[in-house]
Parts: sequence; C-alpha cells; structure tokens
Amino acid sequence: MSQDLVADALNMMMNAKKAKKEIVKINRISNFLIEILKIMKQKEAIKKYKIDSKNKFAEITLGNFLECRAIKPRFTVKKEGIEKYRRRYLPARNMGVIIMSTNRGLMTHEEALSEGLGGCLISYFY
Repeated sequence: MSQDLVADALNMMMNAKKAKKEIVKINRISNFLIEILKIMKQKEAIKKYKIDSKNKFAEITLGNFLECRAIKPRFTVKKEGIEKYRRRYLPARNMGVIIMSTNRGLMTHEEALSEGLGGCLISYFY
C-alpha cells in the first residue's frame, strides 16, 4: 500500500469491479476519501457505503461505472483549463465526472465551471 489513500481505494474499487464483485472493503479511510465517496454516490457510481469509524474501514457497494482513477500528479487548473483536462480524462462530452478540490471544498468539474472556480484535480470516473 502506498501513502495515497484515495488512489489505493479507487484501485481497490476498480480491481473489485474487474473481478465482478459487488462489495469491496477498504481498510484505510480518511475524511477526504469519504467526501469523494459522497460525490460518487450522488452520481450513482457507487450504490452505498458504510463507514466504521471505530475500526477505520469502509464497506462500499459498487454501482454503475466503467473506470475510476486518481489523477497523478494532482494538477492545479484555472477555470479556463478545466476543458483541456476533461477531454484528456473523460471518454465523451457528457459522460463522466472529474472531482476537483476547490477553495469551497470538493466538487465535480461541472459545479466548478458553473461557479467559475479552478482548483486541484483529484480523480475521475465514468
């Protein structure tokens, strides 16, 4: 395991999806990862997740996604540059989500564009 909890968790989810498993258990969690899971649940990439804060693990029921990856290095982009990275990481115009960290918290690239914000690219899924 590496030091990047988000990349590890997303890789575990991808491996479970490829192995045709419904549920994946992630042994190391953080508040940052929980916020990413909330966005993925809103966009129906995962069906549900259960956090056990006492034992520090999460149990995730996978939903409808083809790929989810962390973006490394975490590029910092202005609002004008979001389109460039959207074309780079997502397969089609209205397909997929890039999760960004802005000064107003984590949000999708669509929310960042509508609010006129730039930020740091964290991950993507479609």
